[in-house]
Amino acid sequence: MTMAPTPPPPPPIGQGLPSGLDEALVFRSLFAAYPDGLIVADAQGRIVLANDVAARLLDYEVDALVGLGVEALVPDAIRPRHADYRAAYGRAPRPRPMGTQMDLVARRRDGSEVMVEIALSPLQAHGVPYVVAAIRAIASYPRVRQALQRAHYAEQVAQFGRLAVDAREPEPLIEEVPRVAAEGLKVSCAAVYLLQANRLDFRVAASVGACPGELPGDIVPNRPDTLPGRVHADSAPVQADEAERSALAVPLLDRGRVIGAIVARADAPGRFGADELRFLDALASLLATSLQRAQTEEQLSHSQRLESVGQLTGGIAHDFNNLLTVISGNLQVLEDLPAIASDEFAQQIVGAAARASRRGADLTSKLLAFSRRQVLEPTALDAGALLRSLADMLRRTLDQRIRIEVDAPPDCPPALADAPQLESALLNIAINARDAMPDGGLLWFACREVPARSPDLPAELAEVEGTSYVAIAVGDTGCGMPEETRERAFEPFFTTKGPGRGTGLGLATVYGFAKQSKGAVALDSAPGKGTTITLFLPGEPHAARVEAAVENTASTLPPGLRVLLVEDDAEVRSVAQRFLVALGCRVTACASAEQADPELRPDAGIDLLITDIALGPGLRGTELAELARQRLPGLPVLLMSGYASALLEAPPGWDLLRKPYTRAELGRAMARALRPSPRAPRSPG
Repeated sequence: MTMAPTPPPPPPIGQGLPSGLDEALVFRSLFAAYPDGLIVADAQGRIVLANDVAARLLDYEVDALVGLGVEALVPDAIRPRHADYRAAYGRAPRPRPMGTQMDLVARRRDGSEVMVEIALSPLQAHGVPYVVAAIRAIASYPRVRQALQRAHYAEQVAQFGRLAVDAREPEPLIEEVPRVAAEGLKVSCAAVYLLQANRLDFRVAASVGACPGELPGDIVPNRPDTLPGRVHADSAPVQADEAERSALAVPLLDRGRVIGAIVARADAPGRFGADELRFLDALASLLATSLQRAQTEEQLSHSQRLESVGQLTGGIAHDFNNLLTVISGNLQVLEDLPAIASDEFAQQIVGAAARASRRGADLTSKLLAFSRRQVLEPTALDAGALLRSLADMLRRTLDQRIRIEVDAPPDCPPALADAPQLESALLNIAINARDAMPDGGLLWFACREVPARSPDLPAELAEVEGTSYVAIAVGDTGCGMPEETRERAFEPFFTTKGPGRGTGLGLATVYGFAKQSKGAVALDSAPGKGTTITLFLPGEPHAARVEAAVENTASTLPPGLRVLLVEDDAEVRSVAQRFLVALGCRVTACASAEQADPELRPDAGIDLLITDIALGPGLRGTELAELARQRLPGLPVLLMSGYASALLEAPPGWDLLRKPYTRAELGRAMARALRPSPRAPRSPG
């Protein structure tokens, strides 16, 4: 049996020191000069020696530490466990280096706590009954200091983000931003500048500190020699350093436009780096988003106040547009009369009347736009880019316990929608998802193409010919909805939130936006299984690409086109009939759907049905069009209306002509209605 060699005894302390050198002096100097805090404790845990570094770290005088039990330096919550650990360590002392990934906390004299690393070195092997503890504050590591600073910034942003999400008005947020910026950056002053309507000046909306020219209400010129002016000129952050001061300014952006700036100033040069820039930029993004939301909510509130006006103007506008159709139509007929064409004075009178008629039409259009909730301006947009941008903003805004993911394949086609309103709808859904996950979870966004007539489409879109859709889904892992809540989720003013927590208009607005965009919305939810809301929006339609060609085809309408015209207003009917005859059509004019019903037969040879939507008592124009579709499959249909909401009432696949209209506009609308469907050719006849 091989015996393990006996280790040599440790060398005497001080061995190797130059002769004549005082060993006690060397070790006292070493103990005092050591960069970490050093404490020597006996077997009972009583401190017998401490250096100045340990005293400063723990907020004691050296003399006050000596004689103190080490448990006094341990937080109250873990003191019993520490006593047990110390007793076990005393029975089997062993060296323990720093960096063991243990989370240790020391209690300072005032009761505050500091995160530390502690190395233990037992001296029993040297014949001395003590243990040396080397203590180092974690914050003394440069990387740790940076990480703690970043965590501090992140916590400040998260707190402000929660405030921004719940705030109903932007003013308190504007007041709060300078305080958060000054406290987070530990600087003397900070201010929020807002660009004035004239775009020539900035106004100090809120500030802290006493920097000259940064008192609330002060006006600063929008010039490159001012910090906010430079931010506006560059549309980018600006950093300025002077001999004894430094400043950092970031822009407030609204859809890429600079609407203001946040400025922070420090009483020392070089105070701002990349981390400080990210922090201030995050505050600016949150404030800008809140300002945009406040503007959107104001628009919604405004539309609610005008809802009764909208209902009234809808009916009035229909009658007014009929009158304008008669006036403008007869003026066009007059212009073509030989007697008028040869009379310069008559031409001037007719021209003036025609211009007044057009102004009346413009006025009606503006009145309808004023009373509607929102006038949409759909454009082809990159859904994936929009989702990624929204997710980046929400990561800085929502609770850090909510994980956000985006699934946006690069081959997803453009969606045809109003970008700001789509972003607002998705934000509404995301806020509901946040409320459904109070303890955190997963919030995800996805987009994909859904072909026309796909079984994945909602029922109301499944039969639309030739239109593919882009599905934009927002899902969460929250509490989900019971059946009774799902059934009412899109009802206006229905909410499951407490008083003051919701208006009940969020999902109702999403539903209205999807419908007005000629799309649909689907809801999938169950208790405990989260919620997924999917917006189905038209892909960039073929109609948008061929429209320009159609615009010039009014003059190439088939000669002798047989048109069934249905219009309940006699004078409007007369004007429309004259227009159609001038366009080379053969016209059968009817005053009601019931009068037109016998004409809907194969042997009548009808090539195009043109009908007003509102036909007085009896069948509506849309019902007549449905009847025509059943009897004469493939018959082109052109609907007309002067109502504000008629566009929403027009069934998919049918064209709508708004009143009042000119002869040329009627011809172009007929050409659009007559163009063959790319997927479902019209039957002959």
